[in-house]
Amino acid sequence: MRRTAPLACLLALFPTLAHAEPPPGFARLAEIAPDVAQDMRYASPNNFTGAPVPGYRAPQCWLRAEAARALAAAQADAKAHGFSLVVYDCYRPKRAVAAFVEWSRSADQSAKPDYYPRLDKSQLFPLGYIAAQSTHSTGLAVDLGVLGWDFGTPFDFFDERSWTKSKVPGDARAHRVALVALMKRHGFENYPREWWHYTFKTEGNAPAYDAEVE
Repeated sequence: MRRTAPLACLLALFPTLAHAEPPPGFARLAEIAPDVAQDMRYASPNNFTGAPVPGYRAPQCWLRAEAARALAAAQADAKAHGFSLVVYDCYRPKRAVAAFVEWSRSADQSAKPDYYPRLDKSQLFPLGYIAAQSTHSTGLAVDLGVLGWDFGTPFDFFDERSWTKSKVPGDARAHRVALVALMKRHGFENYPREWWHYTFKTEGNAPAYDAEVE
């Protein structure tokens, strides 16, 4: 009778079948909060660089475990109030940050109308729209919104209109206020120049990593 090789043996023979593990102390959001929608922009061409970003081999959200648990609690709170979260970026490998730096130095301005209509791309780092050393690389930062809600600008729209307290029309202002309040209740602090960016506040310094998201 022919025996089937154990899964561990198959993975040893064919390592590409195995999933890469997140860095120490990290978790996959899909395992902690599977009902949070994931629209991981940097794993696709749908971002300000116009191409998948190095370091994102799969559209998966990784976070430090404590941040993932807090985000799961925020999602439960949101659903109790009739809405649901969507994440655009979570852990960001250091090589992705380096790729953003290189992109900013290139002459290509093709993404300008959609993402930075009133700026030159060389201004995005000095003005704080993109960071050369990102808290995303520690697994404590997350970019997110709410499914079906208007926030006045798209995600990654590099303009003063994206500042959290900027004047925006319609329900967008109330939506921003509600998202800030929700995330604050669960330990996250907003970055004032981006309505979508939140950092989970924790004691001590968390290391940055360069493991590829798979």
